[in-house]
Amino acid sequence: MGDNATHYHISSFFLIGIPGLQDFHCWIGIPVFLLFVLTLLGNSVIIVTVKLEPGLQQPTYFFLCMLAVNDMALASSTAPKMLGIFWFDAPRVVFNICLAQMYFLHTFCIIESALLVAMAFDRFVAICIPLHYTTILTTPVVVKVGAIGVIRAILMVLPSPLLIKRLPYYTKYVINHAYCEHMAVVKLASANTFINRAYGISVALSVMILDLGLIATSYIKILQAVFHLSSQNARSKALDTCAAHVCTILVSYTPALFSFLTHRIGKKVPPSVHVIFASLYLLVPPTVNPLVYGVKTKQLETK
Repeated sequence: MGDNATHYHISSFFLIGIPGLQDFHCWIGIPVFLLFVLTLLGNSVIIVTVKLEPGLQQPTYFFLCMLAVNDMALASSTAPKMLGIFWFDAPRVVFNICLAQMYFLHTFCIIESALLVAMAFDRFVAICIPLHYTTILTTPVVVKVGAIGVIRAILMVLPSPLLIKRLPYYTKYVINHAYCEHMAVVKLASANTFINRAYGISVALSVMILDLGLIATSYIKILQAVFHLSSQNARSKALDTCAAHVCTILVSYTPALFSFLTHRIGKKVPPSVHVIFASLYLLVPPTVNPLVYGVKTKQLETK
């Protein structure tokens, strides 16, 4: 533990893993390992395929590559430490390393959300104003959109570890989680954490409300345009191009919303259930995305 010289910070945290299921950690590590490997392989295939296939050199697939890179980074920020806990009985994590993990995983999550918005806009332009697609979504515009998403995430998450660094940590050092999640770390502080909690919830709500609002607006416009098409085949094809993106949105946001709500209002939700969902939120979407997009891309290329 620390003292005045170390700003009251304890030197390390101990990650429990999944509370109540410690006896099964060895077995739980197997699906975590498989999901991690599939994430790295699947997203690498997506990136290489887009790079090598001339027919895929277009904005839709550039955004998909950004998503693939972010998914690999997101999984890599948590899975190795989780496997260390589950398989090698290595729960200890240095205080600053814990804050770094927390910072990066929340940053990657917000980047993921921004990319889903960008991909919804891409579908909106492709379906609603197709004649202007190549002039609106040029390569420089795609790069700028990606950069804005990254910068937004970096700036929004940066205050969180800085606000935690100012808190004293005297006695509590056991985190009932499988990774260093923001609220799980904040709850251990030996001081009033209102500012941390308020900032955390304001960031989460602003990202979810803004991004889901923009995605919903895009799809309302898309549906309006699709149902004005005279050809049944044209309607089917237009909706088909959106199917993979809709699947990704559902897979990404559903466990995220569950995790967010259980931290604030789900007092009766068992800790093990909360941690499992919070872990699935970080591990499943990066694994599923390349599978969904890979299948849809192959279907569209054969049409």
